[in-house]
Amino acid sequence: MSHPTPYPVRLADEITRQLGQLADHLSQLPPPQAAQVIARILDPDNGVLGGVTHLVATGSVFAKNLAERGALPAEVWLALGRASNELGDITLDLDEHKDTLQRATAAAKPPAPAPLVVRRHR
Repeated sequence: MSHPTPYPVRLADEITRQLGQLADHLSQLPPPQAAQVIARILDPDNGVLGGVTHLVATGSVFAKNLAERGALPAEVWLALGRASNELGDITLDLDEHKDTLQRATAAAKPPAPAPLVVRRHR
């Protein structure tokens, strides 16, 4: 008898599938919309990259606990810790470009409508 797949595993699979869809959509967007999507993905607090960084950091803590009990090789914990640190550094590096991405996003907004009738004073 097979065991049902736990919800967190199904959730991880679904997120992976949706990330693939997002990449497919991103590759087809016009540049202004692509800049808007990229800005949201790279947002260090609420974006995908920040979420993945947090997820890897959480995994590193879990792996440390397992390694301390001898249930996991210490190398796995160390690798997750390095990955977490590297992702954190990448997030900080990309955060420096947040203003540039926001300007590109702002440029993507349609201009305000201009009045078409000019009144003349006689």
